[in-house]
Order: sequence, then structure tokens, then C-alpha cells
Amino acid sequence: MRTLLNKDIDGWVALCDERAVFEFPFAPEGYPKRLEGRAAVAGYLRDYPDHIDLHAFPHVEIHRTGRADTIVVEMSATGRIVTSGAPYAMDYVVVMTAVGGRITRYRDYWNPLGVPASMDAAKTRTAREG
Repeated sequence: MRTLLNKDIDGWVALCDERAVFEFPFAPEGYPKRLEGRAAVAGYLRDYPDHIDLHAFPHVEIHRTGRADTIVVEMSATGRIVTSGAPYAMDYVVVMTAVGGRITRYRDYWNPLGVPASMDAAKTRTAREG
């Protein structure tokens, strides 16, 4: 979370395994539902700070699962939408698996209704490239 708050996308991506799989089950039309590999994750996130200026994760709750390598995280993020200055608030539920200190699987159950319009073109482009 610190890397995202510091807008260090490269640092966040470095936490991922080379073959990491990211899934977004509720992704709307035009957004990728699945990313495979660190390079795809980097491409997906590269413009994130141009759209959302994260300020805080005011709520983070980590739940253990029956597997030592997998956790469920409930969290909320706040900040502002860069293009409009409007407030940004999003709740997330993430199921994350990490092996050897690297994220190998990341399932993000975010709410697509909260996506800023400024991100539409970037995510549509990424979906076509992926």
C-alpha cells in the first residue's frame, strides 16, 4: 500500500511474480478481466497515478484462510480524481496468494461503478493490448 500511496508503480509491480495472474471478476466491458504476467500488470497500472491520486487506505482488514500462502483483504481507498479534483473512494475485497515473497495471484473484487471516466480510455487500450 505504501508503494501505491507513493505512486511507485514500479515498486508495486516488483512485488509480483514474473508469472503473476491478476483477475477482476466484476470488470465492466472494455476493461481486462484477467492479466497474465508481470509485464501485463505493469501495463495495466502504468497510468494509474495520472487518474487517481491516492491519499490513504483508511480501512484494512486482513483475513487468514486455510492456506498459508493466501489471504483475503477488505480495504478502502480514498483520494481524488486527478482530472476533476473530485473525491475518490473505493472499497475492495482482494484474494491474494504469494509464494516466495511475490504475489502470484491477485483477485480484485472492486466496484466498476466507482471508476473515474478519465480511466476509460486507458483501460480500454490495455484490454486491447492484453
